[in-house]
This record gives sequence, C-alpha cells and structure tokens, in this order.
Amino acid sequence: MIAYLNGLLTHTSPSMVHVEVNGVGYEVQISLNTYSRLEGKEKVRLLIHQQFREDGQTLYGFHDQPEKDMFVQLIGITGVGASTARMMLSSMRPDEIAQAISKGDSRLLERVKGIGKKTAERIVLELKDKMSKLSVQMSGSLPAAIPTQEQDALQALIALGIPRATAETAVKKAASALPPDQPLETLIKKALQSI
Repeated sequence: MIAYLNGLLTHTSPSMVHVEVNGVGYEVQISLNTYSRLEGKEKVRLLIHQQFREDGQTLYGFHDQPEKDMFVQLIGITGVGASTARMMLSSMRPDEIAQAISKGDSRLLERVKGIGKKTAERIVLELKDKMSKLSVQMSGSLPAAIPTQEQDALQALIALGIPRATAETAVKKAASALPPDQPLETLIKKALQSI
C-alpha cells in the first residue's frame, strides 16, 4: 500500500493532480479542500488512500490526516462511495462534517450534491459515536468552526462554482463589514461583490 507521495506537481486540476516521484508520474484524485491548499506549490506531500477494484486501482490524495481520516470513515458506510466522500470533502471541511454528524444535523449533509435524506441519516447514525474521537484529533489542526450563517453563505458560494478558498475569504470579509444580524441574502451579496 502507498502511504504518501512526496514529489513534484506536474499537472493540477480541481479534482486530480499528477505527482512525479523519482521519474514516475502518479495520477491522484483530490478534493477541492486539498486543491485549494496546493495552489502555487511545486513540491507536495500527499497522504494517500489506495483503492483496488477489478478494473484497476485509484489513488486518493489528501493534504492532511484529518481529511484522510474523514474520507476513510465515509467510504466505510454502505451507499457512500469514494466519489461521494470526495464530493463531501469538496463541499465541507472535515471539521464541518464531523460537527454536523456529532450534532445529528443530517440536513446540512443533504446540501452536498449526491447526498439524499436516507444517506445523510445513515452517515449520522453510523458515525455519530466515532466523531467524538475524530473531532478531538481535528480540533488541534483545523480552524474554529464558522458561525451557521457564514457557513450557509459559504455553501451558497460553493454551489455557484466559486472555489472554497476564494469563497471563505469573501464570506469572512463580508461578515466583518456587516452587522451580525444581517439577513443571509445580504451576506451572500456582499461576499459576491468582494470576489
């Protein structure tokens, strides 16, 4: 099994990168979270989850351990494949997913493309106990949770196709410029103006 790849980025796209290690190029599937953290870098170290299937094998790469841990937990659930888990990690940070699961907030998970009501409820049911342990590990390495209204605005911008890193910056900027009791629509409009 491949634990990690340490090498040069030779190709980058929002969903996949090529990493050259000692003259061998590896195609690695990534989330938007990892993509935003790789921007501008030439040398990278990606943690790898290797998936074997009858028709081949796929490498999934992660910038940090909490994201990889969350991916592994998600694909262990019936009905949640690697593509769905990657979509979740592209729409939400690992700590946001852990928080939603810990609180039993399946509706927040349903906002992710490809996650229906039953799947969201199954994720919460099967992972709720495990999230308390996982969120303790994540709390030291990830930023504090975003307030709910800012989280909603962030999800709206991502749904519009804006990269997560750009959307986060815009929402933070808009939130600091507006009074805290502003409607969600005002926050989203203000964030869009700053992009």
